[in-house]
Amino acid sequence: MRVPFIKMHGLGNDFVVLDGREAGLPRVERETVRALADRHTGIGCDQLILLEASGGADFRMRIFNHDGGEVEACGNAARAVALLHGKPASVETGGGIIALTPAAGGASVDMGAPRFGWEDIPLAYAMDTLAMPIGWDSLENPAAVNVGNPHIVFFVDDCDAVALDELGPRIETDALFPHGINVNVATVEASGRIRLRVWERGAGLTRACGTGACATAIIAMRLKLVERTVTVALPGGELTIEWLEDGQIVMTGPASESFRGEFEWSDFA
Repeated sequence: MRVPFIKMHGLGNDFVVLDGREAGLPRVERETVRALADRHTGIGCDQLILLEASGGADFRMRIFNHDGGEVEACGNAARAVALLHGKPASVETGGGIIALTPAAGGASVDMGAPRFGWEDIPLAYAMDTLAMPIGWDSLENPAAVNVGNPHIVFFVDDCDAVALDELGPRIETDALFPHGINVNVATVEASGRIRLRVWERGAGLTRACGTGACATAIIAMRLKLVERTVTVALPGGELTIEWLEDGQIVMTGPASESFRGEFEWSDFA
Protein backbone atom coordinates (compact mmCIF):
# COMPACT_ATOMS: atom_id res chain seq x y z
CA MET A 1 0.00 0.00 0.00
CA ARG A 2 1.48 3.32 -1.11
CA VAL A 3 0.92 6.04 1.50
CA PRO A 4 1.48 9.77 0.87
CA PHE A 5 3.13 11.90 3.56
CA ILE A 6 3.90 15.57 4.19
CA LYS A 7 7.13 16.53 5.98
CA MET A 8 6.65 19.70 8.06
CA HIS A 9 8.30 21.52 10.95
CA GLY A 10 7.64 24.21 13.52
CA LEU A 11 10.83 26.01 14.56
CA GLY A 12 12.84 22.92 13.63
CA ASN A 13 10.65 20.48 15.58
CA ASP A 14 9.83 18.23 12.62
CA PHE A 15 6.95 15.94 11.74
CA VAL A 16 5.83 13.35 9.24
CA VAL A 17 2.11 13.99 8.69
CA LEU A 18 -0.18 11.20 7.44
CA ASP A 19 -3.64 12.35 6.40
CA GLY A 20 -6.22 9.61 6.93
CA ARG A 21 -9.28 11.85 7.17
CA GLU A 22 -10.81 10.62 3.92
CA ALA A 23 -9.05 7.36 3.10
CA GLY A 24 -8.31 5.13 6.06
CA LEU A 25 -4.79 4.05 6.97
CA PRO A 26 -3.53 0.78 8.46
CA ARG A 27 -3.23 0.56 12.22
CA VAL A 28 -0.19 2.51 13.41
CA GLU A 29 2.07 0.31 15.53
CA ARG A 30 4.98 1.42 17.69
CA GLU A 31 7.45 -0.33 15.37
CA THR A 32 6.09 1.54 12.33
CA VAL A 33 6.49 4.90 14.08
CA ARG A 34 10.08 4.10 15.05
CA ALA A 35 10.94 2.97 11.53
CA LEU A 36 9.44 6.05 9.85
CA ALA A 37 11.06 8.39 12.38
CA ASP A 38 14.55 6.93 11.94
CA ARG A 39 16.74 9.61 10.36
CA HIS A 40 19.08 7.09 8.73
CA THR A 41 16.73 4.46 7.30
CA GLY A 42 13.30 6.15 7.40
CA ILE A 43 11.89 9.56 6.56
CA GLY A 44 13.10 11.06 9.83
CA CYS A 45 11.14 13.13 12.35
CA ASP A 46 10.64 14.03 15.98
CA GLN A 47 6.95 13.09 15.82
CA LEU A 48 4.58 11.23 13.52
CA ILE A 49 1.24 13.04 13.15
CA LEU A 50 -1.86 11.12 12.11
CA LEU A 51 -4.98 13.03 11.00
CA GLU A 52 -8.29 11.15 11.30
CA ALA A 53 -12.02 11.83 11.12
CA SER A 54 -13.64 12.98 14.36
CA GLY A 55 -17.19 12.86 15.66
CA GLY A 56 -16.78 15.88 17.96
CA ALA A 57 -14.49 18.21 16.01
CA ASP A 58 -13.51 19.02 12.42
CA PHE A 59 -10.90 16.27 12.62
CA ARG A 60 -8.67 14.39 15.04
CA MET A 61 -4.88 14.73 15.44
CA ARG A 62 -2.91 11.87 16.97
CA ILE A 63 0.73 12.41 17.97
CA PHE A 64 3.44 9.75 18.24
CA ASN A 65 6.94 10.51 19.52
CA HIS A 66 9.86 8.95 17.65
CA ASP A 67 10.12 6.26 20.33
CA GLY A 68 6.68 5.04 19.21
CA GLY A 69 4.73 6.26 22.23
CA GLU A 70 1.52 8.23 21.72
CA VAL A 71 1.19 11.58 23.54
CA GLU A 72 -1.66 13.96 24.16
CA ALA A 73 -0.60 17.28 22.63
CA CYS A 74 2.01 19.05 20.50
CA GLY A 75 1.80 22.79 19.92
CA ASN A 76 4.31 22.90 17.08
CA ALA A 77 2.49 20.11 15.26
CA ALA A 78 -0.80 21.95 15.77
CA ARG A 79 0.59 25.00 13.94
CA ALA A 80 1.90 22.80 11.13
CA VAL A 81 -1.48 21.09 10.78
CA ALA A 82 -3.22 24.49 10.74
CA LEU A 83 -0.99 25.55 7.86
CA LEU A 84 -1.75 22.29 6.05
CA HIS A 85 -5.52 22.51 6.64
CA GLY A 86 -5.58 26.11 5.41
CA LYS A 87 -8.62 27.38 7.34
CA PRO A 88 -9.82 27.64 10.94
CA ALA A 89 -10.69 24.31 12.52
CA SER A 90 -11.49 22.60 15.79
CA VAL A 91 -9.24 19.62 16.39
CA GLU A 92 -9.65 16.69 18.74
CA THR A 93 -6.44 15.69 20.54
CA GLY A 94 -5.66 13.37 23.41
CA GLY A 95 -5.43 16.47 25.62
CA GLY A 96 -8.78 17.93 24.55
CA ILE A 97 -10.26 20.07 21.77
CA ILE A 98 -8.03 22.85 20.43
CA ALA A 99 -8.79 25.58 17.87
CA LEU A 100 -6.48 26.34 14.93
CA THR A 101 -6.33 29.59 12.94
CA PRO A 102 -3.80 29.68 10.08
CA ALA A 103 -1.90 32.89 9.45
CA ALA A 104 0.84 34.00 7.07
CA GLY A 105 3.75 31.64 7.62
CA GLY A 106 2.21 29.88 10.58
CA ALA A 107 -0.80 29.85 12.88
CA SER A 108 -2.40 30.79 16.17
CA VAL A 109 -3.59 27.90 18.31
CA ASP A 110 -6.08 28.12 21.18
CA MET A 111 -4.56 25.46 23.40
CA GLY A 112 -7.37 25.49 25.96
CA ALA A 113 -7.06 26.22 29.67
CA PRO A 114 -4.16 25.04 31.83
CA ARG A 115 -4.76 22.63 34.70
CA PHE A 116 -2.81 22.97 37.94
CA GLY A 117 -4.09 20.22 40.26
CA TRP A 118 -1.56 17.61 41.32
CA GLU A 119 -3.91 14.93 40.03
CA ASP A 120 -4.13 16.74 36.66
CA ILE A 121 -0.39 16.49 35.95
CA PRO A 122 -0.54 13.75 37.36
CA LEU A 123 1.81 13.43 40.33
CA ALA A 124 2.17 10.29 42.41
CA TYR A 125 1.02 12.15 45.54
CA ALA A 126 -0.48 15.50 46.50
CA MET A 127 1.58 18.68 46.66
CA ASP A 128 1.37 22.36 45.71
CA THR A 129 2.22 22.38 42.00
CA LEU A 130 3.32 26.04 42.09
CA ALA A 131 5.90 25.49 44.83
CA MET A 132 7.10 21.90 44.67
CA PRO A 133 9.54 21.07 47.53
CA ILE A 134 11.70 18.78 45.41
CA GLY A 135 14.86 18.94 43.32
CA TRP A 136 17.39 17.10 41.21
CA ASP A 137 20.99 18.29 41.70
CA SER A 138 21.03 22.02 40.84
CA LEU A 139 17.40 22.07 39.65
CA GLU A 140 15.16 22.82 42.63
CA ASN A 141 11.69 24.11 43.57
CA PRO A 142 9.94 23.66 40.22
CA ALA A 143 6.30 24.18 39.28
CA ALA A 144 4.09 21.89 37.21
CA VAL A 145 1.13 22.34 34.87
CA ASN A 146 -0.84 20.32 32.35
CA VAL A 147 -1.42 22.19 29.06
CA GLY A 148 -2.73 19.15 27.20
CA ASN A 149 0.33 17.22 28.30
CA PRO A 150 2.32 17.39 31.57
CA HIS A 151 5.22 19.79 32.15
CA ILE A 152 7.57 20.66 34.98
CA VAL A 153 9.30 24.06 34.84
CA PHE A 154 12.52 25.24 36.51
CA PHE A 155 13.58 28.90 36.44
CA VAL A 156 17.36 29.31 36.47
CA ASP A 157 19.93 32.07 35.96
CA ASP A 158 21.16 30.56 32.68
CA CYS A 159 19.16 27.75 31.07
CA ASP A 160 21.96 27.13 28.56
CA ALA A 161 24.30 26.13 31.39
CA VAL A 162 22.04 23.31 32.63
CA ALA A 163 23.09 19.74 31.72
CA LEU A 164 19.60 18.99 30.45
CA ASP A 165 20.75 15.99 28.41
CA GLU A 166 21.68 14.32 31.72
CA LEU A 167 19.02 15.70 34.07
CA GLY A 168 16.14 15.55 31.59
CA PRO A 169 15.82 11.76 31.36
CA ARG A 170 16.24 11.38 35.13
CA ILE A 171 13.39 13.78 35.84
CA GLU A 172 11.18 12.48 33.01
CA THR A 173 11.22 8.96 34.42
CA ASP A 174 11.12 9.80 38.14
CA ALA A 175 8.53 7.83 40.11
CA LEU A 176 6.85 11.13 41.05
CA PHE A 177 5.46 11.25 37.49
CA PRO A 178 3.51 8.05 36.75
CA HIS A 179 2.91 9.13 33.12
CA GLY A 180 6.34 10.74 32.65
CA ILE A 181 6.94 14.48 32.38
CA ASN A 182 8.28 17.09 29.95
CA VAL A 183 11.15 19.04 31.52
CA ASN A 184 11.63 22.79 30.95
CA VAL A 185 14.52 24.98 32.11
CA ALA A 186 13.93 28.68 31.60
CA THR A 187 15.55 32.06 32.14
CA VAL A 188 13.40 35.20 32.43
CA GLU A 189 15.23 37.90 30.47
CA ALA A 190 12.60 40.65 30.74
CA SER A 191 8.93 41.09 31.66
CA GLY A 192 8.02 40.15 28.11
CA ARG A 193 10.71 37.59 27.23
CA ILE A 194 11.76 34.10 28.38
CA ARG A 195 14.60 31.93 27.09
CA LEU A 196 13.78 28.20 27.20
CA ARG A 197 15.20 24.73 26.65
CA VAL A 198 13.08 21.58 26.77
CA TRP A 199 13.65 17.88 27.35
CA GLU A 200 10.59 16.36 25.70
CA ARG A 201 9.06 13.19 27.12
CA GLY A 202 9.76 10.34 24.71
CA ALA A 203 11.73 12.57 22.32
CA GLY A 204 14.64 14.07 24.25
CA LEU A 205 16.24 17.46 23.65
CA THR A 206 14.28 19.38 21.05
CA ARG A 207 14.81 22.61 19.12
CA ALA A 208 11.31 23.73 20.03
CA CYS A 209 8.32 22.60 22.09
CA GLY A 210 5.08 24.53 21.75
CA THR A 211 3.41 23.07 24.83
CA GLY A 212 6.63 23.63 26.76
CA ALA A 213 6.56 27.30 25.77
CA CYS A 214 2.93 27.51 26.90
CA ALA A 215 3.62 25.75 30.19
CA THR A 216 6.66 27.88 31.00
CA ALA A 217 4.91 31.14 30.13
CA ILE A 218 1.85 30.26 32.24
CA ILE A 219 3.97 29.34 35.27
CA ALA A 220 6.01 32.55 34.89
CA MET A 221 2.76 34.53 34.73
CA ARG A 222 1.40 32.80 37.86
CA LEU A 223 4.65 33.70 39.66
CA LYS A 224 4.30 37.30 38.38
CA LEU A 225 7.67 37.13 36.62
CA VAL A 226 6.28 38.26 33.24
CA GLU A 227 3.28 39.97 31.66
CA ARG A 228 0.20 38.14 30.28
CA THR A 229 1.73 38.17 26.76
CA VAL A 230 5.30 36.98 26.40
CA THR A 231 7.85 35.95 23.77
CA VAL A 232 9.45 32.57 24.43
CA ALA A 233 12.80 32.08 22.69
CA LEU A 234 13.73 28.45 22.01
CA PRO A 235 16.82 27.13 20.18
CA GLY A 236 14.74 26.86 16.98
CA GLY A 237 13.09 30.28 17.17
CA GLU A 238 10.44 32.33 18.95
CA LEU A 239 6.79 31.85 19.93
CA THR A 240 4.29 34.31 21.37
CA ILE A 241 2.20 33.04 24.27
CA GLU A 242 -0.84 34.92 25.57
CA TRP A 243 -2.97 33.93 28.58
CA LEU A 244 -6.40 35.39 27.98
CA GLU A 245 -8.70 36.69 30.70
CA ASP A 246 -11.07 33.75 30.10
CA GLY A 247 -8.24 31.35 30.99
CA GLN A 248 -7.45 30.12 27.47
CA ILE A 249 -3.85 29.94 26.21
CA VAL A 250 -3.13 31.24 22.69
CA MET A 251 0.16 30.29 21.04
CA THR A 252 1.26 32.04 17.84
CA GLY A 253 4.27 31.20 15.70
CA PRO A 254 5.63 29.91 12.39
CA ALA A 255 5.33 26.55 10.67
CA SER A 256 6.62 25.30 7.32
CA GLU A 257 6.13 22.50 4.85
CA SER A 258 9.44 20.89 3.86
CA PHE A 259 8.49 18.35 1.18
CA ARG A 260 6.01 15.64 0.17
CA GLY A 261 6.44 12.05 -0.90
CA GLU A 262 5.07 8.56 -0.48
CA PHE A 263 6.27 5.25 0.91
CA GLU A 264 5.31 1.59 0.86
CA TRP A 265 3.62 0.81 4.19
CA SER A 266 4.93 -2.77 4.30
CA ASP A 267 8.52 -1.45 4.18
CA PHE A 268 8.04 0.09 7.63
CA ALA A 269 5.46 -2.21 9.26
